[in-house]
Amino acid sequence: EVQLVESGGGLVQPGGSLRLSCAASGFTSGCADTSWVRQAPGKGPEWVSAINRGGGITYYADFVKGRFTISRDNAKNTVYLQMNSLNSEDTAVYYCATMCGTNWEDFDFGSWGQGTQVTVSS
Repeated sequence: EVQLVESGGGLVQPGGSLRLSCAASGFTSGCADTSWVRQAPGKGPEWVSAINRGGGITYYADFVKGRFTISRDNAKNTVYLQMNSLNSEDTAVYYCATMCGTNWEDFDFGSWGQGTQVTVSS
């Protein structure tokens, strides 16, 4: 089973930036695409962003477009989420997860990390 470890969360002021990292033990051939999903207190999970294995195809939810950037370094088995212009609504636990199959909207998630807390507050 693939192990995922997120890092980079923390407390940041509104307008600030954070970069999250998701380090994987490896990627299997059928589940090499990766997503970031967040969950705020009292709310359901939100699909934030995704990137394919090669890094050339990405997805962003409307609420993060223009502010977040997903990328990956396959030599390091690591996926990143650069988050800029953060606001209080971005406060959540952020999880990375591998995605299996070819249609992301099937939400066929494979492995999940333990999550990293992002808190945006003055």
